[in-house]
Amino acid sequence: MKKDDSRKIVDLLKKAYPDATCSLDFETPIQAVVAVILSAQCTDERVNKTTPELFKKCKTPSDFANIPTSELERIIYPCGFYKNKAKNIKLCSKQILDKFNGEVPHSMEELTSLAGVGRKTANVIMLEVFGIAQGIAVDTHAKRISNLTGLSNKKEPEKIEQDLVNFFPKDTLKDINHLLVWHGRNTCIARHPRCESCPINKFCKHYLSLTNL
Repeated sequence: MKKDDSRKIVDLLKKAYPDATCSLDFETPIQAVVAVILSAQCTDERVNKTTPELFKKCKTPSDFANIPTSELERIIYPCGFYKNKAKNIKLCSKQILDKFNGEVPHSMEELTSLAGVGRKTANVIMLEVFGIAQGIAVDTHAKRISNLTGLSNKKEPEKIEQDLVNFFPKDTLKDINHLLVWHGRNTCIARHPRCESCPINKFCKHYLSLTNL
């Protein structure tokens, strides 16, 4: 794929998904952190059905740090891996209180020092809470799309992210973070990709190989 095609791809995806935004619901920065932690190996829809009860009780890092573990586990049980997620949520909240004066940090280095926060999670928090788009959150959708289209032949999320950041103009990163997720959910679906109706199929290595174009 040619780098000159990068803006064409962004424009086509924006036209296809004009409402592409983050689908997680939250009100405060720490709630955003918790929502993203809960979304690991869980759908955003399930997270959004789970968090209203939790967010009614917890709005600050202190709230999350002090909620009884048993109560937290009960509430987040539907999101899966609830024991590990509860442990990370409480520890992460305590770290924010102890190391960052109760404020969610907004740098990659600081965010990834928190329990339960990896690079993908940090990218989402930086974009959705602070409006900083310095990278791309490589989830299962971004990975699949990157490998199928030929945007990246890497398997490791960090290496895929680097390929994507090098391909797309910096001023499009905010859009790309959302567009790849929406494209993966609506068109480039894992088991049944809708290649014929894909807005960027003419740039896709997989589609071109199928059609011998």
